[in-house]
Amino acid sequence: MSKLKIKEVFRTARPYSIIPENIDGYRNHFFATNLEGQNKVLLEGGINAIAEINAPEGKRRPAILIRSSPHKIGSETTPWQDVFDVDNGHIRYYGDNKTPGKDPTFSTGNRNLIDAFETYNNIEERKNSIPLLFYKAVTRQNRFKGFLEFNGFGIIKGVELITQYDRKLDRTFSNFAFDFHVFSLKEEHEEFNWNWINDRRNKNLSVDETLHFAPKSWREWIKNGNKTLEKYRRRVSKLYTVTSLEQKPTPGSKEEKTLREIYKYYHDKKSRFEALASAVAAKVIRDEGGKYEEGWITPPSSDGGADFYGRIVIGSGFGKAKLILLGQAKCEGLNSATGGNHIARTVARLKRGWVGTYVTTSFFSESVQREIIEDEYPIMLINGTRVAETVLKILHDEGYSDLKKFLDKVDTEYESKVKIRRADELLLE
Repeated sequence: MSKLKIKEVFRTARPYSIIPENIDGYRNHFFATNLEGQNKVLLEGGINAIAEINAPEGKRRPAILIRSSPHKIGSETTPWQDVFDVDNGHIRYYGDNKTPGKDPTFSTGNRNLIDAFETYNNIEERKNSIPLLFYKAVTRQNRFKGFLEFNGFGIIKGVELITQYDRKLDRTFSNFAFDFHVFSLKEEHEEFNWNWINDRRNKNLSVDETLHFAPKSWREWIKNGNKTLEKYRRRVSKLYTVTSLEQKPTPGSKEEKTLREIYKYYHDKKSRFEALASAVAAKVIRDEGGKYEEGWITPPSSDGGADFYGRIVIGSGFGKAKLILLGQAKCEGLNSATGGNHIARTVARLKRGWVGTYVTTSFFSESVQREIIEDEYPIMLINGTRVAETVLKILHDEGYSDLKKFLDKVDTEYESKVKIRRADELLLE
């Protein structure tokens, strides 16, 4: 019985073979998904549909495997950025059309997903729905290729026709954005039984007979429909604190290289890191749905515990509310935890109706995290890995091909953003 664990990393090395069982210390994905007499399950593209079979009830597609490659963001092959929030049961995934003037419906991967989507909301056809399996390319052993992390399974919840812009090639094209619902596997103890997919590949079994190894969440959805989706959405109750290792970028990754370059750039002018920290905080808040307006940077000699200010706006019209964001920025050594005294200094400056953020190139110790949680401080922590990830998003969204050019731009704007003003002026503007 072959089971895939959530967040388990698999190896897919060339030449493709079902043996050996393990390669470079990781399970061979071809071994784990092998079905004697059938073709190998490939994950070469973004949307990988297992071939249809002639089942007793008619044609049946066993599954569609979805692969996202974060390290290719902004490249010619992947000029977009997928969002994998599997611990909250959601993935936003962009289709496989990249050609201007082409109807995205006719791209093979898009067509397969749209065909699958049409069955999900049809009561009569729902039992014939196609499960989607989610994978994300990860870096291991300083290599970007051949390592895939299993991220669960689900269905398509929504499809949106969009226009995308490829900054690298300076062109626009139509594509589809798919919102995936990720099902819970808690009843299966976070393990996915691949025998379900193998049964779905068996032309002698009816679709009802294939449900024996299906996860409970899938069986409940097939039986009771979309009213069960929220009940069986994947949700992870995490410990509030994370280790220092979890806060550091993967060695050899694009994030690690970016963070090191950022630290090197500001090493001899650390106070000017405040401009980048302000931009990073703004990006983080906006990407998570907040309305945020950057304010100003305080003079280095008289910051009084605040390095930059901004304004968060909730609501609209006469009923909107404004909150002051007080930001602290520290360009610190990448392997030394930020000091608790710096956090305390930031918290001490917060007034009623204010929130704080602390942006660092380093990471936060577990004791600092516990103090913030236990005392319920309204402060957002942005560690070095988040800084690097956010900067990479900005480079992609704003069309920068070179990190230094972006940092130079931010640095040239530093002087113009330094102001001596009262924070409460943000509430009056």
